Amino acid sequence: MTTITPQGAVCAIADQPTLPAGTDDRASGFGIMGLPFDTGHYLAYRDFPSSSFSPAYRSVWHRDPQGRWTFYATTPAEQSCSRYFSSATTVPAVQCHITMSWTDPWSLAITIPGRLRWTVGMSCTPMTRAVSRLGHAMPEWAWASVPVLAGMGRVAGPLLRSGGMRLTGTAPNGQNFRVAPRQIWAVRRSRAVLHGVSLGAVTRLTTQSRLADFRLPQRGLCVVGTARFDSFDPKRHIAAHHTASTEPRAAC
Repeated sequence: MTTITPQGAVCAIADQPTLPAGTDDRASGFGIMGLPFDTGHYLAYRDFPSSSFSPAYRSVWHRDPQGRWTFYATTPAEQSCSRYFSSATTVPAVQCHITMSWTDPWSLAITIPGRLRWTVGMSCTPMTRAVSRLGHAMPEWAWASVPVLAGMGRVAGPLLRSGGMRLTGTAPNGQNFRVAPRQIWAVRRSRAVLHGVSLGAVTRLTTQSRLADFRLPQRGLCVVGTARFDSFDPKRHIAAHHTASTEPRAAC
């Protein structure tokens, strides 16, 4: 398989955004699945140029050393990742400006003005190549199959040394999810400064973190792929503006 740079893959889906067929909530794009730092901080990033439930949006997830999550996004909570994850934190969703730019085909910079400066460099490894080959070989129907995704997660987690990987399960707000990582890279270097303070060096988590069934990787991984969630049902799901507290919503 020809080596595809992260920049090339992300630009391709931005130029021709498409969604898998279906009537559920669907999103397609790029993500830093998760990245742990030796200070106890953890970051993740989502960039979805195509979504069935919102305009294109970007989102940064931050977990502090006390385990408290904050979900930043360029769209309101109901039209971003908080739609599925808000109840996992006491911190209300933060809507703000998020920029992303490429510094070379393998490196990018993410900024939340006045809050976060984050650079990430990526690389291919033998194991990311193997998992990406598996992703390219899978037929489209398989990406919507719960048994297939469950089996792929059981294989991919040990191969990537990322801990347990759940590609299907239930999100904190109650929606079932199916995640389809079609191309994957490893994080080889990163630096992040939040509120003027360095988050430290990239490390590997000794204990894996999770948000309901969604497991955060123990090492830095980046993907291009798609995600499916149940469409919101107020009788079964927690609304996006509900957190684990009744604090008022924050704003940038």
